Amino acid sequence: MIQNTKCECGHQNRVGTVLCEACGKPLFEDEQPGGLLEMRYDGVARRSQRANPNVIDRVWNFFSSVKVAIYLIIITLIGAMFGTIFEQESNFINFDPSTFYNNKYGTIGDIYYRLGLSHTYESWWFILLLVMIGASLVICSLDRVLPLYKALSKQKVRKHLEFLTRQKVVYQGEIDEDGADWIKRAVQPLRKKHYRVHTDGSALLAEKQRFSRWGPYIIHIGLIVFLLAVLFRGLPGLHLDKHYWFPEGEVTRIPETNLYLKNEKFTVEYYSEDEMSEDFKAREKVVPKLFETQAILYECTADCDDPSKEPQLREVERHAIRVNDPLSYKGLQAYQFDFDLTPKLRSVQPALVNAKTGESYGKFKLDMRNPQREIELGPYRLTLQNKYMDFSLNDQGQPVSISGEPNAPAFLFLIQGPDLPEQGAQYIYFPKQIDKERFQQDAINKQLGGVQTKLQLDVLGMEDVDFIEASSYLNIRIDRAMPFVWLGLGIVMLGLILGFYWQHRRIWLRVDGRQLTLGGHTTKNWFGMRREVSAFLQSMGLEADEKSLENRGKRP
Repeated sequence: MIQNTKCECGHQNRVGTVLCEACGKPLFEDEQPGGLLEMRYDGVARRSQRANPNVIDRVWNFFSSVKVAIYLIIITLIGAMFGTIFEQESNFINFDPSTFYNNKYGTIGDIYYRLGLSHTYESWWFILLLVMIGASLVICSLDRVLPLYKALSKQKVRKHLEFLTRQKVVYQGEIDEDGADWIKRAVQPLRKKHYRVHTDGSALLAEKQRFSRWGPYIIHIGLIVFLLAVLFRGLPGLHLDKHYWFPEGEVTRIPETNLYLKNEKFTVEYYSEDEMSEDFKAREKVVPKLFETQAILYECTADCDDPSKEPQLREVERHAIRVNDPLSYKGLQAYQFDFDLTPKLRSVQPALVNAKTGESYGKFKLDMRNPQREIELGPYRLTLQNKYMDFSLNDQGQPVSISGEPNAPAFLFLIQGPDLPEQGAQYIYFPKQIDKERFQQDAINKQLGGVQTKLQLDVLGMEDVDFIEASSYLNIRIDRAMPFVWLGLGIVMLGLILGFYWQHRRIWLRVDGRQLTLGGHTTKNWFGMRREVSAFLQSMGLEADEKSLENRGKRP
């Protein structure tokens, strides 16, 4: 067990210290006596080395382990690979994931969906892994950088003789002048080599490029910024990457924002037969040459979230959106993705009619997107209870909407008035005749309470129907966290440059009588270090071959 040890120089070291913080003397017996010293953290004590750890220390020790960090990264990479097996849910515009994977990939696809792998990157376990990697980066860095900073900022000039002779670069020899004078004479040649020199009588410490030691920890800071930016992308308003349907002639709110976009006009041009390749001609395929959305972007200035009032909009941008030419505004980008020229209902004006007498109680406008919630027609009151843009029945026979497009719209009303129950009666209405027959509107209404025997909703003429002639699919992207992603990557690159292109080099000298002892250490490029030390000794009148400076764990 590591115990608190007082060095022979009189310095009291903390628990876990391997090399004396003052003179550098090894405090414990090595398995290989006389071997090279471990200089990675200058032998300083770290919190993860506490002899009797408590619960907090054990958590700290777990996350400070480099081995644990590597395991977490490997597990995260494997989890990310699972997310690439099949399409992720976020890649689609409108689809039902509960049936899509089973229909397209069979049983394995259904298992993939039920395991939650269809939204891997938004899942709780994937986010937890990212958080754990971030915690490991923070704790690994704090566990090492703080003690190392303290050790390097309080270095002693005079080091123990054993500390010098157990460095990888070592020189010992006789000099023919006073030790203090020789040390003073050595200052200038070292400074010419860009060393910062400190002296203490007959001892010297020369150091340069200490900043390179912080390269790995700067990389950690960059990775932490990167991970935080990735995690913050899940917060509302910071990230949006979805496809939305913008009908021609309508102003549509962009979800999760206070912005509205109007598809003022949509146009599409096709390649002529002369312009198409033989392959497309053979397949009789029509290929669009250009599709464009004349878009106007509005910003809501008042009444944005009040459904009872029309929002007050201010135009902020106009742009003709084409493929690879998006509309851009303050971090929002709207890309042209697809289009649909199939006519769709925009609105109808049905009338409430007495089924027995044929008396009409008036018309009202029923908008497919934003229908009125309360309608008064004669003595009757209609309350919209639910709407289904693309009506269907699930396996349990319950009504559902399988997409957000008005392919088969249906509206469920509660009707109150004369000759009806006090609490009112429910009535489902399909604007399209084909849907009335396909889903048997009358049969459904009989089950709901028999309102159709007294009242019915119906469109009286084609002038009461408004169609959307074209629809534009736009990919709306907002990524306010992306600048921080790039910032994190930039910090990582800075750390890599510091660590790769510079080396922290130190030279210790001490003269005992006429005996000179030199020890040198660098973080890498030992060949350059030996060459530099050899050139320095030659400038001081001492012959030292580069190869003879290689200690390799043995004293010369």
